[in-house]
Amino acid sequence: MSGRQKLLLAALAALLVVFYVVAVGGGRHDRGDPAARPGWLGRLGGGSTAVDPADVEVRCAPPAAPPSASVEGTVLRFTTGCVLRVADPGGLRTLVLRSRAPFEVTAPAPRQAEVTVHDEVTPGDDGTAVAKVAVDRETDVALGCPGGGECTVTVARS
Repeated sequence: MSGRQKLLLAALAALLVVFYVVAVGGGRHDRGDPAARPGWLGRLGGGSTAVDPADVEVRCAPPAAPPSASVEGTVLRFTTGCVLRVADPGGLRTLVLRSRAPFEVTAPAPRQAEVTVHDEVTPGDDGTAVAKVAVDRETDVALGCPGGGECTVTVARS
């Protein structure tokens, strides 16, 4: 092996060590909370990927209060259920739904998958139930209340 090749190999090894140190030292030391804000590398990659609440049309079965606006997004109060029609976001986005009580969400999987996902979302340690639904085209997302009680769900901005 020539001297240039040895020097190039040593430089490559040093670069790999630097990348490793940056990745370990610059990362968060938690278990990967999906509801947490992105780290510095995620913020570097771009802005928000959440669906704008203004791009969501709400159709709730009676009796339901009309949707209201808040600082966080669009607030829905319903007992029977609601269907949210999400306008085509022009790419893969996340519909963020928040509540203080359990609620059910049913939505088709993104891309060409022929799968419908159903989940009962329950509040976490902070008292908030959060559902994040991947949307890449015009989509209907169904919401329901477990046990037939009243639900209050916010279509959030993040």
